[in-house]
Amino acid sequence: MNLDVLKKIAKQMVAPGKGIIAADESSGTCKKRFDAVGVECTEENRRLYRTMMFETPSLEQFVSGVILYDETIRQKGSDGTAVSEILSKKGILPGIKVDAGAKDLALHPDEKVTEGLDGLRERLAEYKGFGAKFAKWRAVITIGENIPSEACIFANAHALARYAALCQETDIVPIVEPEVLIDGDHTIERCYEVTETTLEEVFEELNREGVAPEGTILKASMVIAGKKSPKQSSVEEVAEATLRVLNATVPKNLAGVVFLSGGQGDEQATAHLNKMNQSGKQPWPLSFSYSRAIQNPVLKKWAENPAANVKAAQDTLLFRSKMNALATQGKYSDEMEKDRPY
Repeated sequence: MNLDVLKKIAKQMVAPGKGIIAADESSGTCKKRFDAVGVECTEENRRLYRTMMFETPSLEQFVSGVILYDETIRQKGSDGTAVSEILSKKGILPGIKVDAGAKDLALHPDEKVTEGLDGLRERLAEYKGFGAKFAKWRAVITIGENIPSEACIFANAHALARYAALCQETDIVPIVEPEVLIDGDHTIERCYEVTETTLEEVFEELNREGVAPEGTILKASMVIAGKKSPKQSSVEEVAEATLRVLNATVPKNLAGVVFLSGGQGDEQATAHLNKMNQSGKQPWPLSFSYSRAIQNPVLKKWAENPAANVKAAQDTLLFRSKMNALATQGKYSDEMEKDRPY
């Protein structure tokens, strides 16, 4: 492990005024999204859509990195340039999703554990050869009646820590993502409790495995009431509760925190991030690693006419990236949405 290399990469990932686009949807998830907009989910259409995004002029002004899927990191752009090289030439860091998905946790109904540790050392070496500078592993924590269990939280925290150690061994920066799902009717207070317990366990396991916080990024879910909760959370409540839980659980020398949008509305996710960054300086940079909250309008625009709408889709991507980049500095406002090109 070369800590200097890890620290340098991690610092680039959370550079001021920039964030990360998550374009690492599995083929199954991609199919759902493509089906919704009437586009056939072939490998070629996935390649066309994603490389259209990566080739967006000036994207590097607002985006520091892109998380890729296994299929995508092996693909090439319209002129034959490898995807990771398209990004690298712009100064955007290529990243890679390395987990094998959340599977049912034995003896624990309605709970999941993320798999993918088998052979991970070898896969990381291969991805590094493709140009990957960082990786991502997502764990899923569900809030429900009598869940999450201690077993679920521990199993996922332990897997995240082993993954992170393997990444740092390879000089790849790990993004550690313990997502507390927004589904359900739980209150914001219940979400806080579960998030606090989860993060405490995750950082305890990371420490036990010898993972260096200075070369690690946390991808955090925001503390928010469940989508079916009768009382929805205000922007101020989400920002306050999220900052409170991070300050209570996250090491001060962690390289940075990026947020997932996790079922929030596009502008809602931007507003929450903005409010947090208006709340005063925190021990770590607070940025974004959004998938749907950035890609939703982009995919819709592109799908209207994939051949003719490339520029319109790229303009949409650039706008949403810029709004979130402004939110990392607390400079976003709803008024700016009037200028959106979609």
